[in-house]
Amino acid sequence: MTPSEVTGAWAIIPTPAKDNASDWRATNTVDLDETARVVNGLVEAGINGILSMGTLGEAATMTHGEKLDFIKALVDAAAGRVPIFVGTTCLNTRDTVTLTRQALELGADGTMLGVPMWCAPSLEVAVQFYKDVAEAVPEMNIAIYANPEAFKFEFSRSFWGQVADIPQVVTAKYIGVGNLLADLATIRGRIKLLPIDFDYYAAARMDDSIDAFWSSGAVCCPLVTTTLRDVVLNARSTGNWKEALAFQALLGPTAAPLFPNGSFKDFSTYNIALEKARMNAGGWMKAGPVRPPYHLCPEPFLEGARKSGIMWADLGRALEAEK
Repeated sequence: MTPSEVTGAWAIIPTPAKDNASDWRATNTVDLDETARVVNGLVEAGINGILSMGTLGEAATMTHGEKLDFIKALVDAAAGRVPIFVGTTCLNTRDTVTLTRQALELGADGTMLGVPMWCAPSLEVAVQFYKDVAEAVPEMNIAIYANPEAFKFEFSRSFWGQVADIPQVVTAKYIGVGNLLADLATIRGRIKLLPIDFDYYAAARMDDSIDAFWSSGAVCCPLVTTTLRDVVLNARSTGNWKEALAFQALLGPTAAPLFPNGSFKDFSTYNIALEKARMNAGGWMKAGPVRPPYHLCPEPFLEGARKSGIMWADLGRALEAEK
């Protein structure tokens, strides 16, 4: 793929879990039937691509066999209709290369690749990691998973300037807009940066190259995500941003209950449990329980996440009624 081919709304999906998945003794915890249903539903709803097996995708808590089963289910369900990127980050380069090769053999289009999570990586370590994986699996597209809180890494302009020279790096799951223009100036079109749905309007107004975004809310109701894509696309073609601004104003409040105490750090501590609670409450998919050890979360935090999912789903029902 090339960066210009990464466009539109990209759904972040969890790894659907069977009812016993919070028990550490459980095996084969992936709900493969729900996986297939969700992928097909997203494709039919008009989602442009799928990213999976990141943080809320529980890549850190699935067994190797579960990962391979899930990747195969994703690829088989998509059947080439949209690109499928799967997380292959492991604790070291060799295991990451092995899983990336296996994902490629199973038909995945790319990897959503974060840096290994143990020591906080230096700039040199992070850049070399991406270079090594790209060299080892040159056929695999790479989406950099740029989450500073999760990976304890800054993702600085110097980092972006160096990884932009790696041809396999075509896109990045990006957070925030504070450094967006500086990072865009550094990569010079060589990587397509994907902001989160809540930042998409602002990012699109900042730079015309921002024509794609990621959305975990897509599995609460994909119509909300595709509507955001379409109103921004229409605004860009007409020059009239009023509708897009009005829709972003409706979407924004659904984020507030998801972040405990308004804190991204607190959210990151309980990311998996909060996102899965949000998705289950949205009612569009059954994300299922959380795999250990991250299944423990304060109930008030979970209640806020459920409220966020319900608000997103309510917005989707309102959009459906307007059709």
